[in-house]
Amino acid sequence: MTALVGAIDQGTTSSRFIIFDDSGRIVGQSQEEHRQIFPRPGWVEHDPGEIIESIWRVIGRALADAGLTAKDLTAVGITNQRETTVAWDRRTGLPLHNAIVWQDTRTAAICRALAEGNGPDRFRPITGLPLATYFSGPKLAWLLQEVPAVAAAAKSGALAFGTIDAWIVSNLVGRHVTDVTNASRTLLMELGAAAWSEEICEAMEIPASSLPEIVSSSGRVGLGSGPLEGVPISGVLGDQQAALFGQLGFGSGAAKNTYGTGCFLLLNTGASPVPSQHGLLTTAAFRLEEGPLIYALEGSVAVAGSLVQWLRDNLGLIESATEVEKLAASVEDNGDVYLVPAFSGLFAPHWRPDARGVIVGLTRFATRGHIARSALEATAFQTQEVAEAMRADSGIALQELRVDGGMVRNDLLMQFQADILGIPVVRPVVAETTALGAAYAAGLAEGVWSSVSELDSNWEVDRRFEPEMAEDRRQALVDRWRQAVRRTLDWV
Repeated sequence: MTALVGAIDQGTTSSRFIIFDDSGRIVGQSQEEHRQIFPRPGWVEHDPGEIIESIWRVIGRALADAGLTAKDLTAVGITNQRETTVAWDRRTGLPLHNAIVWQDTRTAAICRALAEGNGPDRFRPITGLPLATYFSGPKLAWLLQEVPAVAAAAKSGALAFGTIDAWIVSNLVGRHVTDVTNASRTLLMELGAAAWSEEICEAMEIPASSLPEIVSSSGRVGLGSGPLEGVPISGVLGDQQAALFGQLGFGSGAAKNTYGTGCFLLLNTGASPVPSQHGLLTTAAFRLEEGPLIYALEGSVAVAGSLVQWLRDNLGLIESATEVEKLAASVEDNGDVYLVPAFSGLFAPHWRPDARGVIVGLTRFATRGHIARSALEATAFQTQEVAEAMRADSGIALQELRVDGGMVRNDLLMQFQADILGIPVVRPVVAETTALGAAYAAGLAEGVWSSVSELDSNWEVDRRFEPEMAEDRRQALVDRWRQAVRRTLDWV
């Protein structure tokens, strides 16, 4: 009998529940967007209660649409937007403030203060991460300083902190845990030991009692409640590590790029962490139950798919995200127009919170098509920057790039990505590899698959994009992009 495994995929803009069979094919799914809250420029929040309610609804709809009940599921995995920070009262289970989203920049002053005299790499030897507004620890420090209810809960010992995975598990299972991949993105975890760093918690004045237990990425954390009553919850990974898992990136040297709200390139570096000298992050890739911690190098780009949303919602350039490819294809090139979406600064490999977005090269010749094309190309250029830094750090030159996420359905973007990298870009049949990775982690823990090697037959190529651009043309475009990036700096 075919085994079925579900995956909760809680992302930056939506919540999804996808049901897979044991061949990795989708048999049911549902998705629902949730609000983006912008209290001030540079601030981004989510309502934690709204997120949980949206998860409950998509689970119910996906099961109903597939003609299933929770009893038909062997296991469920969880994958989530990382770094987004929730503080709640462990006695009531209620959030004490809106979640502060990974894109939020309000902690810039806290990060500067922590870096003073030591530089932004103060904690990098411990955590693999620079001091940046991206990560969760400074967000919790801000909540403790600025929100009286959070400070009061900390004083009474009732404060629970977590990233979105911990918030979901708390509501679903009743345990306060986070997996090693999410913990590695807080700027609070000692990477080599996979344990909370007393030194950093003390520096940020974060009580250790508020932190969740760190567990493996694959392994049962408990039995579900609500719409998943009695179902084993057996896999938890941050979204980008889940995508690497779903792309079967289990061996050293395997790489994938996910094109979602942001854009994230991960390279598996095996059981030894590789320090970065070129603006990348050294992070946890995954840990199987009873297995060693596997590490990765990561390049994180803040704005990718959300740039298409911006064209739609802020500029009214398109009515739906699917229109962007047709509009971009209405012109033969970008017309020397470059859009650098540094809306909340530049992430890897620059790490410049002072940067802000620009559109350069505008003339009367420029049209809506040129702006749309430059928006798509921006994602490919940012990926090229990260791949170049990854090669410098690891000595590994990518031979191909496996891709996933919502934007990979855009053939124009995928072809340009292959051209600007100069290597093949490979799109799998199942592009929802983030959810698939969470399902794999849960299914492995519950015996749906006996080992990771059993998953090999599940991976199928949908299309392989071969580079077609001449090298001199490719280099000229990359140089022009770098010139545009320099225009974004020192704005704030």
